[in-house]
Amino acid sequence: MGGGLDHATFLVDDELVVRLVREEADRARVVPEARLLAAVAGAVPLPVPEPLVVDAGRGCLAYRRLPGRPVLGLPGVADHAVGLGEALGRFLAALHRLPTDLAEPDDAPLREWLEEARALYPGIRTHVPAHHRAAVEAFLAAPPPAEGTAPVLTHNDLGAEHVLVDDAWQVTGVVDWGDAAVTDPARDLGLLLRDLGPRGLDAALTAYGPGIDAADLERAAFHARCATLADLAYGLGSGLTDYTAQALTALGRLFPSAHAADGGDP
Repeated sequence: MGGGLDHATFLVDDELVVRLVREEADRARVVPEARLLAAVAGAVPLPVPEPLVVDAGRGCLAYRRLPGRPVLGLPGVADHAVGLGEALGRFLAALHRLPTDLAEPDDAPLREWLEEARALYPGIRTHVPAHHRAAVEAFLAAPPPAEGTAPVLTHNDLGAEHVLVDDAWQVTGVVDWGDAAVTDPARDLGLLLRDLGPRGLDAALTAYGPGIDAADLERAAFHARCATLADLAYGLGSGLTDYTAQALTALGRLFPSAHAADGGDP
């Protein structure tokens, strides 16, 4: 089934999903991930994987396949952004209110995210449409926003590749919890902005309810921009064109061209 930078995923008999951690030193992480999933499963309004096999020695986590397809790469995401945002907003409202002892803290400062984006940019610059480069480079040259002060339990990798939907665009599951952490809620919100756009994020915030302020949204936009550049680099480096296409779409939303405000093409 593919996988990410830190694991490979296999489908067995069209029923069982088996995830294997790539690095031996990280294999024991499947145990706290399984504990987290057991706690989250009964507390959020969307399905999550429920582990059947947990093997720390092999870095193996296995669970029954959830129905649906990843949103990443599906045509028509923009047409369904509001519905997806509403479902994921309710999901995050429940997740972000769970106890913070269910995962480890991730307190990487925003300057590290910016430094990583700056390091990636020379390798992807020629793939960034020329009319967006000035906005990207201005973002990379500017300081990051102020740090958040109220960490919560987050999925911490809530990209379109980890959200499953059925043919009616109803969310059928949220998968891949290996990066879950106690950290800034803006990280989850930023990926909704990147993948669903402003309309999707607005719908998510309405469903989420009170608790998100202007500073949180500033950090969410920051994370959306960093994650867009990271996804573009990942898509280009791996040959996974769905990531590249999604990142290029997000570039148009998050880094408007200099002449877009004058009525020119974005």
